[in-house]
Amino acid sequence: MNFNIGWHILYVKSRSERKVHEYLTEISLESFLPEYKSVRQWSDRKKIITKPLFPSYVFVNINSSMDFHKALSVQGACTYISFGKDYAKVSDKEIERIKLFVKAEGLTEVETNVQLPKVGEVRTITDGALKGLECEILKVDNTNKIIVRIDSLKQNIMATIPAEVICEPQY
Repeated sequence: MNFNIGWHILYVKSRSERKVHEYLTEISLESFLPEYKSVRQWSDRKKIITKPLFPSYVFVNINSSMDFHKALSVQGACTYISFGKDYAKVSDKEIERIKLFVKAEGLTEVETNVQLPKVGEVRTITDGALKGLECEILKVDNTNKIIVRIDSLKQNIMATIPAEVICEPQY
């Protein structure tokens, strides 16, 4: 696996985001836990609670291989998010945008999602051995793997490939 200096995404145990963020700060690592306020309704009352924008994710700014391993050794940290052979990296600009977003007043209901391709869409593969080939989406199980059909040489080739190597549909 390859990592670069900068912001990385640490996957943490469920409901451990705030504790991991605090531990990272205690060991002098710059971390960021984007949160928003949500109104919870019970039968007898309403309460405003703070929730993570990205459940089970904490952003950590890595400046050395030592920082990389220190962050992973924190109680509650599981692994770094990766795509293929590279660890996911978030640019400073994206971190600043997320910070601006969570500072915005009046956010009480926020929804995040990963837009997966739909069955039947035709997409282009952007990375790997099949790069540049058009494919039809046959099955979408989760955010990591998609089964596609590639029509070439007048034969169907079925392959299971990571979702992140398929580009947006061309309209």
